[in-house]
Amino acid sequence: MSEPVRKSITVKAGVEHAFHVFTDEIDSWWPRTHHIGKSPISRVIVQGRAGGRCYSEQVDGTDCDWGSILLWDPPRRFVMAWQVDFAGRCFQPDLAKSSEVEVSFTPEADGQTRVDLEHRYFERHGEAAEMARAAHDSPMGWNGLLGMFAARAEKMEKEKQS
Repeated sequence: MSEPVRKSITVKAGVEHAFHVFTDEIDSWWPRTHHIGKSPISRVIVQGRAGGRCYSEQVDGTDCDWGSILLWDPPRRFVMAWQVDFAGRCFQPDLAKSSEVEVSFTPEADGQTRVDLEHRYFERHGEAAEMARAAHDSPMGWNGLLGMFAARAEKMEKEKQS
């Protein structure tokens, strides 16, 4: 069994706001370079419900699925299937061959939010398991993504207070 990738970041925003920015506002911070589609991204979408799709709308008018919501518990946490075939850089419809990402949001005493992310079950990706784990544990993986998310959440929080 592969070791999960675990990352945490503290965001200068309340838990409801942090959850909202991570999920409903994902298009405002998700990098356009992190994409498996055949056409550039026009919008990134996470459908906020169990069974919801995680996908990108592309400039050519098509959609590119990359995950699905397995558990939806706002504003505390959500779990999504990471349905990316790393060897082929395409969508993997078989959940048994998909890893999982759990993101939890914990209020801190000072009004901030600790965001904990665990990406697990890399072994489900078969021969690409170690490549997938290494990519997500790299500076341009979840470390970088959480930094982009936190910067956007904090900027939106400041704008809301102005």
